[in-house]
Amino acid sequence: MQKRILGDSGLEVSALGLGCMGMSFSYGPPKDKQEMVTLLRTAVERGVTFFDTAEVYGPFTNEELVGEALAPVRDQVVIATKFGFDTSVDPRAMKGSGPVLNSRPEHIREVAEASLKRLRTDVIDLFYQHRVDPNVPIEEVAGAVKELIREGKVKHFGLSEAGIQTIRRAHAVQPVAAVQNEYSLWFRRPEEGLLQTLEELGIGLVSYSPLGKGFLTGAMTETTTFDSTDFRSSLPRFTPQALRANQALVDLLGEIAVEKNASPARIALAWLLAQKPWIVPIPGTTRLDRLDENIGAVAVELTTDDLREIEQSAARITVQGERYPEKLEQMTGR
Repeated sequence: MQKRILGDSGLEVSALGLGCMGMSFSYGPPKDKQEMVTLLRTAVERGVTFFDTAEVYGPFTNEELVGEALAPVRDQVVIATKFGFDTSVDPRAMKGSGPVLNSRPEHIREVAEASLKRLRTDVIDLFYQHRVDPNVPIEEVAGAVKELIREGKVKHFGLSEAGIQTIRRAHAVQPVAAVQNEYSLWFRRPEEGLLQTLEELGIGLVSYSPLGKGFLTGAMTETTTFDSTDFRSSLPRFTPQALRANQALVDLLGEIAVEKNASPARIALAWLLAQKPWIVPIPGTTRLDRLDENIGAVAVELTTDDLREIEQSAARITVQGERYPEKLEQMTGR
């Protein structure tokens, strides 16, 4: 497995990380714990060193899973987790009025202490603010994490789905190692200023949902249905009409995949890896065969001509459907 460094932070991780959320949360019922422990440890054996979780995934159960699975190899891996939600509120509220945010400094400290216990570690490698809290100045948030770094409880500070000016203000108080943002061939908004800002400031990009929440793998059609516990059932981009319209993007990946003797998923990930050397995708999976398929993307070489062909073809495709319901979309880019 190749390695990458997130911006100027010196934080070295595997070129592909592993998003762990779906093992416990959001994508249908939680998966068998022991199977997921095995999957996580197998990922380490395959060379994956970067694992992404959050207190709200469950809540708490995902951090506990990651902590148990990675405890025997803790010195070999980088663990990222997140703060910023009020987990005393039922997470199902995320489908209704939206989640309740809480990034008050005292709460950040409480979350850090609890996450350290669940993760069975004495330091959090990368601590993200999950969503920007408009009620707490970002300077106070960055200051709280800076204090945790000074105390040795956190190594690096990150932001998730933050706006450009927020990133600049936070970075001025405590250097931001990485910004986590959705980025893929079917969600390219980061190209509208965010990537340029991160490059200027020396901040890495961690790309979540790099396979479009599974859509870009080619495993879905307009007839695909989702369990009521699968949050894709509430996303505008996953209605039958949107899935049908967006199939053109999967077809494009499929054409390139045939030429490269690869899968659409590998082409989608290889495309992301080719954008910038400081971008690290974190595809999630609960299946060993998918883990191996994703890891194989690192070996796929896309030439300048390949990338130009993808760019020209993708430019003719208009992706339909918003990625989130309005309440959740309003929490991004602040």
